[in-house]
Amino acid sequence: MEGYGPQLPQLPQIPQIQLMPQEQQQQQAQGQQAQQGGGWMPGATTVGAVFAGGVILASEKRVTYGYFIMSKGGKKVFKVTDRIGVACAGLIGDMQILAKEMEAQASLYSMDVGRKISVRSAAKLLANVLFNRRYAPLFTQTIVGGLDEEGASLYVLDVLGSLIPDKYAVVGSGTEIAMGVLEEGYKESMTAQEAKELVTRSIKSAVSRDSMSGDGIDFLIITKEGITEESIKF
Repeated sequence: MEGYGPQLPQLPQIPQIQLMPQEQQQQQAQGQQAQQGGGWMPGATTVGAVFAGGVILASEKRVTYGYFIMSKGGKKVFKVTDRIGVACAGLIGDMQILAKEMEAQASLYSMDVGRKISVRSAAKLLANVLFNRRYAPLFTQTIVGGLDEEGASLYVLDVLGSLIPDKYAVVGSGTEIAMGVLEEGYKESMTAQEAKELVTRSIKSAVSRDSMSGDGIDFLIITKEGITEESIKF
């Protein structure tokens, strides 16, 4: 009833306390978007494959910004040690940061432990770097390959550092087309030359349909003799 009983006092408005800084909230939102793959498409066709006695990593040269070709000579394949390499698809700056970080950490490991870092340890190291950056992720998909005492091995990593061992892999916007050619012709007993021809064929097939890929191929061929870097234009 109106006017019945004592009036309850009006409690003051309690200001809401922001539990997380705005910058950290934005970083977390970016991380969730990266995990869901929202709005991000890495422009590249990057391939890795294990063959008899080694590993081959390769990527085309085109660098795009949306549908604009920024460069026809971008490098997406990097030497880390004399037996380990990394190939990426995504943002060129993020690839360079990862490659330099991996190269520095591999050198520190060799000086500290007294032996060269294994491919598995290098890939795990890179996975930790990517996971630690999950709130402000590096937009790159990565293939790590190399040769050590356990033989030739290959690992695939996503934006958040998920680590998957494999015998052959493709990342980037031309994945679907290149993977079909690679999977059809892959044999673990291939020679280095056969592996190079198969990888070239798979990348060229993707280039013919993917507007974000093209302008040549960079190769990193890793064997017991060391690393050979090659390049072709088309």
